[in-house]
Amino acid sequence: MTRAPTEIRIRSAIPDDADAIARLSGELGYPTTAPDARRRLFDIKTSTNHAVMVAEDESGTVVGWIHVFRSRRLGGEPFAELGGLVVTESLRGHGIGRRLVAEAEEWAEKREIATLRIRTRTTRNDARLFYEDLDFVLTKTQVVFERQLLDD
Repeated sequence: MTRAPTEIRIRSAIPDDADAIARLSGELGYPTTAPDARRRLFDIKTSTNHAVMVAEDESGTVVGWIHVFRSRRLGGEPFAELGGLVVTESLRGHGIGRRLVAEAEEWAEKREIATLRIRTRTTRNDARLFYEDLDFVLTKTQVVFERQLLDD
């Protein structure tokens, strides 16, 4: 594990963060390109129901990001959901993820959203332990189906 940075700043993501977002997404097993990350970030940032924050070290290097959004369902009250959270592998375990989650919680609370959810693969044991340590409670296990509607 790399030595923790002396200072971490959390801020709203900007288009110039697309390269770092793409790099970090790849570390988590979701490879993407910087142009695709930039396009997605633009789409997300134009909605008041979404927020993306990044963590940067004292040199200005983005070392983590989080995406939180308001989710509405006809059958229940709105909730906030984490659409993604990643901290560069070499800095995991230094509280950066915890700070990013706290920012997402604050975002949700300002919008009077009472519940924050995260979905994670059952194979990601480290993620499960991380969220349990933050007092998230496993509420259900499910399977996900998808159907491609358009050709790539």
